[in-house]
Amino acid sequence: MDGETLVDELLTIDQVAAELQLHPDTIRRYIREKRLKAVRVGGTALRIRRSELDRFIREGEEADTED
Repeated sequence: MDGETLVDELLTIDQVAAELQLHPDTIRRYIREKRLKAVRVGGTALRIRRSELDRFIREGEEADTED
């Protein structure tokens, strides 16, 4: 094994918002716009995989350095 986690942590919209220091509605908008991928659990609740949040952050950092 190369150190990767076998099970990807699922985060709530509020957890992602807190980590990114954004409003939860902004996270919901990113999901609607398909900028951030989410999965449904229990039929209605949305969760964001830790790996997806990491990708989103990496891409944002790359975009910031392109200026």
